[in-house]
Amino acid sequence: MTYLNPKIGNSDIEQEPTRKGYGLGLLDLAAIDENVVVLTADLAESTMVLDFAKKYPERFVECGVAEQNMMGVAAGLALYGKVPFVSSYATFSPGRNWDQLRVSVCYSMANVKIAGAHTGVTVGPDGATHQALEDVAITRVLPNLTVVVPCDALEARKATVALGKMAGPAYFRLGRSKTPIITTNSSSFTVGKAEVFKDGSDVVIIGSGPVLYNALVAAAEMEKENVSCMVINNHTIKPIDSETIIEAAKKCKAVVTVEEHQTMAGCGSAVCEVLAQNFPVPVEMVGMPNSFGESGQPEELIEKYCMGIKSIKAAIRKVISRKNSK
Repeated sequence: MTYLNPKIGNSDIEQEPTRKGYGLGLLDLAAIDENVVVLTADLAESTMVLDFAKKYPERFVECGVAEQNMMGVAAGLALYGKVPFVSSYATFSPGRNWDQLRVSVCYSMANVKIAGAHTGVTVGPDGATHQALEDVAITRVLPNLTVVVPCDALEARKATVALGKMAGPAYFRLGRSKTPIITTNSSSFTVGKAEVFKDGSDVVIIGSGPVLYNALVAAAEMEKENVSCMVINNHTIKPIDSETIIEAAKKCKAVVTVEEHQTMAGCGSAVCEVLAQNFPVPVEMVGMPNSFGESGQPEELIEKYCMGIKSIKAAIRKVISRKNSK
């Protein structure tokens, strides 16, 4: 069982953006590996790599607003033994430079790490053009590419270090807004290994990213309706932890997936692929409902687009009803 923040569900729970964990993780990693370099496309402050740039100016490359060129530069650095971290908004990287990611990085097995920030509707006032909601879909389809979605800033810090030590290309997803700290410094993190945050027997909620906090609160509230919910943090979308997912499905026989991404081709789809091939059960998917976002406050947008606690509880009731009607 993973160690969780005891303040989950309380109004005074600590909050930090996952992008901050990325910036701190880079400093951790750079201190132990002199080959770590960071590239950005005129977004050093927004992607939280400014402190790295100040401390290691000789290992920092400002590429300007040229995301495609930046990915090519990173691939070249990787092929000469460096460990480059490409830092930008996910709508631009991997959105704008997907071709370079596919050919120069993934096809070449270049050891490049791509940090896509400002993902999901919690980007807020920046609006639809900057709210990456398709990035997991376009990355998990690429051969050789690991895809990770940290659930909070602490996990993002651990993921940055873990991916930096791992050989091969990787993409990880970061948020702009402050979100609750779900885990603790003692919580485990292993690439490719999902974690059971809460045990249960009636339904399993499998989610990724900061919206998993809503799933934990929803699970606690469903206990009042005598519904026992298991909650799994599926931070690694690829390679997915099929074993943990199948075991949970066999125990609960009903699944709800939760993510701040299009419901198509994201975490939920990856879970459904595993279950369809191994142990089909009723599934309800909570995520962006085939729509672009809009400008607004993060909390308001989460509610409007049905990724809040109320929507997760409705999905739990629906999937249990489907299970019981079989």
